[in-house]
Amino acid sequence: MPNRLARSTSPYLQQHAENPVDWYEWGEEAFAAARERDVPLLISVGYAACHWCHVMAHESFEDEATAAFMNEHFVNVKVDREERPDVDAVYMEATQATTGRGGWPMTVVATPDGQPFYCGTYFPPVPAHGMPSFGQVLAALAQAWQAERAEVERSAHGLRDALARRAGPLVPHAGDQAAPLDDGILATALGSLAHAFDTTRGGFGGAPKFPPSMLLEWLLRHHARTGEPQPLTMAERTLAAMARGGLHDQLAGGFARYSVDAGWVVPHFEKMLYDNALLLRVYAHWWRLAPPGSPERELARRVVVGTADWMSRELRTPEGGFASALDADSPGPDGVPHEGAFYVWTPAQLAEVLGDDDGAWAAEVLAVTPEGTFEHGTSVLQMPLDPDPARWERVRAALLTARDRRARPARDDKVVAAWNGLAVAALAEAGDLLQRPDWVAAAVGAAELLRTHLDGGRVARASRDGVVGAAAGVLEDHAHVADGFLTLLQVTGDASWLEPARAVLDEVLSQFRADDGGFFDTAADRTDPVLARIRRPRELADGPTPAGQTAAAGALLTYAALTGSARHREAAERALVGPLRLAVEVPRAAGWALAVAEALADGPREIAVVGPDGEREELWRVAALSPAPGAVRVAGAPEADGVALLADRPALDGRPTAYVCRGFTCDRPTTDPVELAAQLAGPPSR
Repeated sequence: MPNRLARSTSPYLQQHAENPVDWYEWGEEAFAAARERDVPLLISVGYAACHWCHVMAHESFEDEATAAFMNEHFVNVKVDREERPDVDAVYMEATQATTGRGGWPMTVVATPDGQPFYCGTYFPPVPAHGMPSFGQVLAALAQAWQAERAEVERSAHGLRDALARRAGPLVPHAGDQAAPLDDGILATALGSLAHAFDTTRGGFGGAPKFPPSMLLEWLLRHHARTGEPQPLTMAERTLAAMARGGLHDQLAGGFARYSVDAGWVVPHFEKMLYDNALLLRVYAHWWRLAPPGSPERELARRVVVGTADWMSRELRTPEGGFASALDADSPGPDGVPHEGAFYVWTPAQLAEVLGDDDGAWAAEVLAVTPEGTFEHGTSVLQMPLDPDPARWERVRAALLTARDRRARPARDDKVVAAWNGLAVAALAEAGDLLQRPDWVAAAVGAAELLRTHLDGGRVARASRDGVVGAAAGVLEDHAHVADGFLTLLQVTGDASWLEPARAVLDEVLSQFRADDGGFFDTAADRTDPVLARIRRPRELADGPTPAGQTAAAGALLTYAALTGSARHREAAERALVGPLRLAVEVPRAAGWALAVAEALADGPREIAVVGPDGEREELWRVAALSPAPGAVRVAGAPEADGVALLADRPALDGRPTAYVCRGFTCDRPTTDPVELAAQLAGPPSR
């Protein structure tokens, strides 16, 4: 008999609709039931592409005896962390504070009003590896609730107070003022980051290794602004290692979530939209920075083409948006789901598809060994060296056709606003740089869907099958959607994207602003009251995506450059104060803040190309290829509505003309592409 989750729009929640657990969705119905029954809440948080979420569901939530105990002693709440990042953030902080680690699945037990008193992650069905079984944990918690209620409630109140105190050090004091950006901050952060750099395998720190997208963007920007070689070396080694390793799908393009080892060999096989959107943009910027004809530029081009085509091919929804993820698991030859089954190969499988000669060649090229690099003698495909291009394309096509006959990983097809904003910006910019209008068209399609779902300036968190979900958009949704709109304005010259971007950023300034000039992650009038009693979510550190506050700072800075709005620039500068303070101490947690700071240090440069449509392409190409960090570029007619960057800038002698401004000063207008390139190659104004 399906439980309440059968009515949900979340694919993750629907995966649990047939569980014998009497699941509730997060909301007042669950809290009222807990109060009425006087039992605690058991809050289980995960997401559709999470391997260990599936494991725990199969072992425990599908077990009749375990479910019966849960139903008798708890009100059970299932949360999709991707649909409710606010719920996830508050309880993840509690989990990390009490256990020293976090992750998914996350298991939190709370009082009927939502105050957590016990936190954990995965629990096995029987005691193993020093962990108690899930049944033992449930029994102990049920007993404590009945026999030691006062102590449980004291624990919950103590944890709530501790979380409130933890927020303090990362938040700037209310009296702080946004000071002019000091290059010393960026230099200090670079020095700290260099100590964590893996000089042999790229990346930072040891296993597991996540793609450091925000840090890589900062390193490329810092090199472009200063010419220092060290940041480029760190970025290029990491980008090349990820591109050649098992993290990167060598056949179809796109990247897996992270590498379980330090050498980028074995990934955790889920593929997330946000990772691929962020990496697509970074690799496009690497392509732009690398010398024409160099091996680095060719490798970057291969990754950009593969990733953008993969996103367009495998994540597009019928409504024009982009689905959230592909699962890590898929049925293997035995019909049972296994992690990575869709992606791994043996030498015998290669020979079966390609024949002995090409099979042996492919095994060497792709590092497929008899012993295997993964499980049961299988290998994850890598590409340590570049093969013969013609032979590789023929072999790749054959392997891809064979792989497409395998059982495919499931797709989480909800459309998350923030991640679609990232995809819009990445596809639009990559399409402009590599002259792929189909990618730009895909970006426009996703942005049109996001614009359709706006309520004034409010962004909904997610939709599915064109139906907008009930969850309110958080700060990252508003910031990335606005940035996507502004990127489209720059790439397409369509000024109609300016107004929805303005409306969304006005919402950020009116509903998310904190007293110190930073931002909360939830809107003032949309903060969940249960979470507000614990702590209104506010995160300054990057996670797998940029922190909402620094994402907002970046969008505000771009909008200010396009419109000349001092109010938006001031808000951007103010929002960077706290994250940059964090960056000095922990640069790996503040890559996006550092990237936005580079744009601020560079101006950002403002490039306007005016003149008749169809005649300004040569100047525009020079502007687009400039690696100036965070540069704002727009082309169009001087009368473009609301785009101050184009206003009062006539075409000289009727010819296409470029204007470059930096830090309140402008170079002389030019109609010469060579002169424009020289202007853009110069140092930023001070």
